[in-house]
Amino acid sequence: MFPSFTRRRTPPPAPVDTTREIEVAGKMLPLTIRQNSRATRMTLRIEPGGRALKLTIPQGLADREVNAFLSRHQGWLMTKLARFSGESQLEEGGTILIRGVAHRIERSGKIRGLTEAFVVDDEAILRVSGGEEHLRRRIVDFLKKEARHDLDRLVAVYAGRVGRRPKSLSLKDTRSRWGSCSADGALSFSWRIVMAPPKVIAYLAAHEVAHLKEMNHGPDFWALCEKLCPDTNDAKRWLRRNGTMLHAIDFD
Repeated sequence: MFPSFTRRRTPPPAPVDTTREIEVAGKMLPLTIRQNSRATRMTLRIEPGGRALKLTIPQGLADREVNAFLSRHQGWLMTKLARFSGESQLEEGGTILIRGVAHRIERSGKIRGLTEAFVVDDEAILRVSGGEEHLRRRIVDFLKKEARHDLDRLVAVYAGRVGRRPKSLSLKDTRSRWGSCSADGALSFSWRIVMAPPKVIAYLAAHEVAHLKEMNHGPDFWALCEKLCPDTNDAKRWLRRNGTMLHAIDFD
């Protein structure tokens, strides 16, 4: 009798993402091409902020088909990416959104002093002190302070309604999500949300607080979210249409 053996099949190597640059309206953008064995068509996505692109393709697709697809969608890319240019000029005389309202940036001319938002003759103004080289940092500091004020208040109200208390609340500058709730109840928010209208800020706070009770996105979660924030559907639509614009603002 001869010994028998079973030949084990070696699984095929996982597809590797490739990265290259693509020119759109004279601007070079990084493009990540990801192969997906379950994909049946090509899907092109603009990353938050409009600074990069991602293309998902069926596994093994020929390069010529990828190039033809990108060429056909040049017009679409130009139209979409145009929305990311010139939305906010972070300099004196430029504008910045605060709670959905465009504020004209004005330097106070003083080295020291507070950054203040106010309205004069129906014009919203953000007055910033300090040298010109510190303008962007001071605007960021102001936005973080305002976001902390709004989210602390809203989370306290909503958490009281659901009978849960968050472990902590932190602010970050995340690109992939606007907020998160960890398993132990730690809430995290993108401070950029303070540039959105008040109902959108309220929705985000309600969304993450609802996760303190429903750690999922099932029907019970959405019912609770809408109970806390009746503007949930409108706010979600606003974020889908405008959220990437807030990410596009370069504060560096």
